[in-house]
Amino acid sequence: MAKQNVAEQFVDILVRAGVQRLYGVVGDSLNPVVDAIRRTSGIDWIQVRHEETAAFAAGAEAQISGRLAACAGSCGPGNLHLINGLYDAHRSMAPVLALASQIPSSEIGLGYFQETHPDQLFRECSHYSELISNPGQMPRLVHTAIQHAVGQGGVSVVSLPGDIAAQAAPEQPVATALVTARPTVRPGDAEIDALVRMIDSADRVTLFCGSGTAGAHEEVMKFAERVKAPVGHALRGKEWIQYDNPYDVGMSGLLGYGAAYEATHGCDLLLLLGTDFPYNAFLPDDVQIAQVDVRPERLGRRSRLDLAVWGDVRETLRCLIERVREKTDRRFLDKMLKKHAAILEGVVKAYTRKVDKHVPIHPEYVASVLDELADDDAVFTVDTGMCNVWAARYLSPNGRRRIIGSFSHGSMANALPQAIGAQFTDPERQVVSMSGDGGFSMLMGDFLTLVQYGLPVKVIVFNNSSLGMVELEMLVSGMPSYGTTNKNPDFAAVARACGAYGVRVEKPKQLAGALKGAFAHRGPALVDVVTDPNALSIPPKISTDMVTGFALSAGKIVLDGGVGRMVQMARSNLRNVPRP
Repeated sequence: MAKQNVAEQFVDILVRAGVQRLYGVVGDSLNPVVDAIRRTSGIDWIQVRHEETAAFAAGAEAQISGRLAACAGSCGPGNLHLINGLYDAHRSMAPVLALASQIPSSEIGLGYFQETHPDQLFRECSHYSELISNPGQMPRLVHTAIQHAVGQGGVSVVSLPGDIAAQAAPEQPVATALVTARPTVRPGDAEIDALVRMIDSADRVTLFCGSGTAGAHEEVMKFAERVKAPVGHALRGKEWIQYDNPYDVGMSGLLGYGAAYEATHGCDLLLLLGTDFPYNAFLPDDVQIAQVDVRPERLGRRSRLDLAVWGDVRETLRCLIERVREKTDRRFLDKMLKKHAAILEGVVKAYTRKVDKHVPIHPEYVASVLDELADDDAVFTVDTGMCNVWAARYLSPNGRRRIIGSFSHGSMANALPQAIGAQFTDPERQVVSMSGDGGFSMLMGDFLTLVQYGLPVKVIVFNNSSLGMVELEMLVSGMPSYGTTNKNPDFAAVARACGAYGVRVEKPKQLAGALKGAFAHRGPALVDVVTDPNALSIPPKISTDMVTGFALSAGKIVLDGGVGRMVQMARSNLRNVPRP
């Protein structure tokens, strides 16, 4: 058997760790690794047009599959392009291994062509970032990188000089067991006892849920019933907690709707479950607060805590459900459910008034029709900006759909590259990119990646010819909008020129047919929808402190939150409220 080189050993370790593809752009320092992939079964090289896309795609694949994903960039500028997507993956706790190839090892530190120091550059957006400086180092270093990415949830970066990658490996490495899944974490008995006492002594309990409630829907519902608690959520908790939820009071925060704000401020005990909700201006400071999170560094960094509980949400609730005293007084819960339904009934009127005749098209209407026509197990990737608003208020989770976005990092241009990674995990599953025209045009070159691989991603461009969220931020600050207008092409014509399906929609009556046609098309498709740039949005509760960094409307044309099918859900939940 021929002796392996370092690149071949590296690729073998990736395969054993379950990595099925490596996203990137080829380059000379990467050539040994790309060639090793060419000759190795079980793993593919995915050629994208920009390394930022590679990192976003890997992060999305990891979030959808729950497995380690990988991306690569060649030396210097190549791997520097990875950094934005890696920041997003790291802040989303997506296990990603990034290969940052390096200049020849003998030239490091001498100002060589394209020289950077990726082992230092990526430290802020990774759990582990190290340089392989000799062939014997590689197996253990890569194993360690994988354990960090999977075990801690986030990014690891391996820097590998191209000359070392091409060298003969000193020996066949000893096969070492690799971490492939994270354990469950049960809180200590003292913390459980203290939490039980807090809950039993409280009259009004509210649950506020984040992405840490993934896999804990059943436990959250049982616990809410036992303590008669309204259940609100942050944006990243929406897909896990909103569906089949008779205690739902909506979402708090900058994109919020419904009675979640009132429920979190009107209780006497607020339980923060698996959320790193960043906007402390929306959290109360005059109620008792307990927080449960598997990441101890997140406990108490957003609000004052009366009790910090280190553990998985599901395991913690399993410990609590049988131990807490069942409450019988549901007056607070019923009050919040009624308030939630009333709020949604009020704001929905703005959404329904002649919306099917309004030109330019209301973006709320586009999101609502998209929600109705998309598959029950569709994956939605959502651009940062106003698309976040429409996704938060109009996409209906059901336990099978997924909603992926740059919800923690807040990058532009994330939706299209994330759709690439999501689609590769399952070519038969419907993947929909909700793209703003600004975000889409920023990384538009990777629409060609969809065509090259025949990925059937459906790109819906909300085309208002502006950077809408930035324009709102300027208005709020008292500045005239400037530098926010985009002069766009006919994106549908661009799609057709690339060899994909493309259709442009300018009137509401064209919308449903265009979406159905795109969904029925077997390959990549783009629907360019010309939307109203004056459709703005405000959160349900605002104050001066909440203005910074967010677009609150300033007396312009405001649709403060049509909410699609959520109003029907709120109405149905009122059936649980006892009649006098």
